Amino acid sequence: MAGMKARPPRLSKTILSDVMLPADANNHGTVFGGVLLRMIDKVAGVCAHRHAQRSCVTVAMERIEFKIPVQVGDFVMMEAQVNYAGRTSMEIGVEVHAENLDTGKRRHTNSCLVTMVAIGPNKKPCPVPELVPETSDEKRRYKEAQERRKGRLA
Repeated sequence: MAGMKARPPRLSKTILSDVMLPADANNHGTVFGGVLLRMIDKVAGVCAHRHAQRSCVTVAMERIEFKIPVQVGDFVMMEAQVNYAGRTSMEIGVEVHAENLDTGKRRHTNSCLVTMVAIGPNKKPCPVPELVPETSDEKRRYKEAQERRKGRLA
């Protein structure tokens, strides 16, 4: 966008982590999906805000499957990065891991995609900086996100 400097994903990569406590879990000792969704939304929102350099709102979350349960006492780490930036929206990829602090064993529990839109002072969508992928992984993510976007718009 005119007047906006393009930004690489590394400038907005965001990590959020927390220890899961009994209040975060059901009576089976596994963490509520809603607790994890809240964390996913938060880390994606911060990542999008850092890229756009303005407030952003969640538009969509791609299907989320909790493949491995997160237990009370696990240390949950979420890493978010911008995969693609359009005119006003961004696709944020979030990877979720849980670590057993006693054993050090880390498990990949799920990944998801979150679409965020930048919001201007008038509460309307506004332009975001172009994304410039640098590494081969970032370029792969960018290309895959472009294909997903084409599919959604078709």
